[in-house]
Amino acid sequence: MRVILGIAMLTLASLAAAAEPRFVALDVIIDAAEPVAAWQFELSDRNRTMTVVGVENGDSPAFMDAPYYDRDAVADGSADRIVVADFSLDADRLPSGRFRIATIHVMVEDGEPDFALKLINTTTRDGRRIDATATLQMTKERT
Repeated sequence: MRVILGIAMLTLASLAAAAEPRFVALDVIIDAAEPVAAWQFELSDRNRTMTVVGVENGDSPAFMDAPYYDRDAVADGSADRIVVADFSLDADRLPSGRFRIATIHVMVEDGEPDFALKLINTTTRDGRRIDATATLQMTKERT
């Protein structure tokens, strides 16, 4: 009986000590000197604590719809990394300078994330590669 009570108390203690999942919104920002017509990036977590739960479009009127990504993986909760891309044919509205291209919503469990953002490609409307940088900015965190 004491053994069962001890196991139950240890189980309850470990459950109480387990971290609550928290939700984080990450803005992906591009900085490019030339107008950007297409972009692609990959977001992962080196500590494997995140699950992607949603993706939003950015600020530019040229990219008003949600970008392209694996919606099925996000919907079933199996997206522990994500590749996101978009393009625009609206030559008059293509953004340049520093602008938000997407917001990625993630759930973080069991530890601290170590996010890794890789800008795979940015191009002009004629398909020429653009030298650009991408950064992450945490905008919100909720438990």
